[in-house]
Amino acid sequence: MEHVNRVALIGTGAVGSSYAFALLNQGVADELVMIDLNKEKSEGDAMDLNHGLAFAPANKKIWFGDYQDCQSADIVVITAGANQKPGETRLDLLEKNTAIFKSIVGSVMASGFDGIFIVATNPVDILTYMTWKFSGLPVHRVIGSGTILDTARLRFQLSEYFRIDSRNVHAYILGEHGDSELPVWSHANVAGRSVYDRIQDHPDQYDLKDLDKIFEQVRDAAYHIIQRKGATHYGIAMGLVRLTKAILHNENAVLTISGYVDGPYNVEDLYIGVPAIVNRKGITEIIELNLSEEEKEKFQRSASVLRETMKPIVNQYVNV
Repeated sequence: MEHVNRVALIGTGAVGSSYAFALLNQGVADELVMIDLNKEKSEGDAMDLNHGLAFAPANKKIWFGDYQDCQSADIVVITAGANQKPGETRLDLLEKNTAIFKSIVGSVMASGFDGIFIVATNPVDILTYMTWKFSGLPVHRVIGSGTILDTARLRFQLSEYFRIDSRNVHAYILGEHGDSELPVWSHANVAGRSVYDRIQDHPDQYDLKDLDKIFEQVRDAAYHIIQRKGATHYGIAMGLVRLTKAILHNENAVLTISGYVDGPYNVEDLYIGVPAIVNRKGITEIIELNLSEEEKEKFQRSASVLRETMKPIVNQYVNV
């Protein structure tokens, strides 16, 4: 019997419903089950999405379900949790969302689930770590969205600046998905030329000082969007579908996700944003970039921010 790819989505708020819509539009996965405490809203979403099937690139079974449906899911995507409010950092959300996650992950595992978790709820690096601990699954099968969106934002800003398609711009944001993240300028290239060389090629048009402004726009993008419309959801939904596709299609794609780092980058026992190879098994390798001295320092600082913030939570839930 042919394998049917099933994705279970937990949380059908702005991010979850945008993810479901993007999944349908891109024809990824054969089945999508939507799970949420708000039954009415999720049922409505499932009905609405089904009405678009006639226009979709591939047929798909979509329904509102429950945790039992996770048993034969290949991937469980968690977007549920309290939202980031204006003026609130991602780390402020930690206490609220850890308690929610303990219940969610427990219910998923009780179904007999044996697939891959994708975590998108903030603060994503710490909640991915907690999902790993709560689930008991091997680290390569628990993946956070990490800096996948920050990296896409950086590629977009560089594409605008250099006037080159963002698909021909390659650059990474590493570290915490949050205020301590860092751009890796030493490995950023535009159309095969390093950003430094590209700036030198056209000193009349570009300036090295502009790179700081570009990074600030990337780092603070969520705050600007939340201020204007209350939430960010389209960009991250597209990133989550990209990650889902890389897993289901066994792509060996390199994506900047929140992966478990224990050794590389001189970091131990931490989920943090790094480039990694992703396929049907989950994360098969963490890619360790040769960072400049300044980048190494910034990465270590970002790792300590995460470690310090999560310490009380780990003590409360894990070291008991």
